[in-house]
Amino acid sequence: MNRRTVLKLAGLTAARASAALLPDHSLFNKDPEAFWQRVRADQFLMPAWRTYLNNGSLGVAPKPVVDAVSNYTARSAGLPVDGEYPRWGYETLDEYRTEYAEFVGCKKDELAFGHNATEAMSTIAAGLDLKEGDEVLITDQEHPSGKGPWMRRQARDRITVREVKLPIPPKNPEQLIDVVISAIGPRTRVLSFSGILTTTGLIMPVRAICDAASAKGCITVVDGAHMNGQIPTRLDDLGCDLFAGSPHKWLFAPPGCGLLYIREPMLEKLWPTTVTGNWDNYSLKAARFMMVGTNNRAVFEGLMEGLRFHKALGSQPIYDRIHQLAKSVYRRASQLPYVEMLTPPDERMYGGLVTFQVKDPAIDKRFRALCSHRRIWIYGGQHLRVATHIHTRPSDLDLLFEALAEAAA
Repeated sequence: MNRRTVLKLAGLTAARASAALLPDHSLFNKDPEAFWQRVRADQFLMPAWRTYLNNGSLGVAPKPVVDAVSNYTARSAGLPVDGEYPRWGYETLDEYRTEYAEFVGCKKDELAFGHNATEAMSTIAAGLDLKEGDEVLITDQEHPSGKGPWMRRQARDRITVREVKLPIPPKNPEQLIDVVISAIGPRTRVLSFSGILTTTGLIMPVRAICDAASAKGCITVVDGAHMNGQIPTRLDDLGCDLFAGSPHKWLFAPPGCGLLYIREPMLEKLWPTTVTGNWDNYSLKAARFMMVGTNNRAVFEGLMEGLRFHKALGSQPIYDRIHQLAKSVYRRASQLPYVEMLTPPDERMYGGLVTFQVKDPAIDKRFRALCSHRRIWIYGGQHLRVATHIHTRPSDLDLLFEALAEAAA
């Protein structure tokens, strides 16, 4: 039995194990809340006292994913197959990319595995042929990893990076399309924007923007760090040329897994930035961007197990649960007189991220202190961002809003 067969059987066994460990879907049909409570209790390592509402920064890997990583690490340390190394960085991982590409909606040869969306955005920004005077248009709501790579390119190669200001919150998707597309100028070569804004959770009208920008001759880049696993996302439906993904946020992967999508016509136009042998073997297609030297293969065993865990639960129930809880957050926060909502009220324009700010600094300070004291893990930058996932319980949200009420009392 060769290594490929061993790994394939291991993957199938893990997928079956994931499904077997889940509560029966008859419970979901009878009592959805009880179903999700069981999933939280049985499938995640978080103790009952942990209220985790920061999935937008880093997701929580379920037990089957943790087991896949640790089991592969232990198994590979025994070097069970002659001549095969327990690592990636020189391999194309075709079987895994085929399975993942089918889920995310692209061709296997358009998809490369990497470490995170930051790496993918850096590869894109450094790898496009741009010259002095060419312009890259971004929004003023980009994550530092969606802005920084372009700013470095500007500093080094004297391209121009220009920001378009987005309304917060926007009136509707049409307003966003108009604001972004009307900002494209005669020197704009690249339009780079987030599919879901990390600041407010706003879902951008990606397809309409990409189509309009492409018609103006722009290369379109989507920072999709928050998209895969939070909302239904098919890359071939987005219309973008390049896409960066972070499945460790919403798609149950362990930290250190990323996606780089390169639409087929762009495959020979993008330069790789980390290279070893075969970097110039164009027949490898997107896998050319995986020729990066020795890396930890175990995390990609976890990546695949996270995908299989998602599929075993079912995509639509997951998306519905994420959004159901987020709508509850929006409804409860928007009723508070001392809160300003930054996420738009139209529930079609957000998935599992809801952002608001407490207008009174004193209340805000007390609230953040109460979150720390009560072990409520929430993203607390300039604004407060609540991220809901399937492990989020209604009681977690109750605890959050009890802390808000106490801070305002």
